Amino acid sequence: MKEIILFIALGLFMVAIFLNLYRVIVGPSMPDRAIALDTIGINFLSAIAIVSIVLTTTAFLEAILILGILAFIGTIAFSKYIERGDIIERKRNG
Repeated sequence: MKEIILFIALGLFMVAIFLNLYRVIVGPSMPDRAIALDTIGINFLSAIAIVSIVLTTTAFLEAILILGILAFIGTIAFSKYIERGDIIERKRNG
């Protein structure tokens, strides 16, 4: 019974990822695309966690942590790019 519920949840996460992928491609504005990318990252991490539970292993926990950090940094960089137009600010003398 537990496996059936986990597989249903995994399927729903995959549907959510594809719907957010549509929002990334068609999205009316850049902030909508940034939110959709962040949501794809969160759903992907959740799907990996479900796979880890189904396989009864802790081997994926480090991958979940690293991908979560990378998704957060990517969201911050993309938001900064939308707001200012560049990611790395360079101080110019003169």
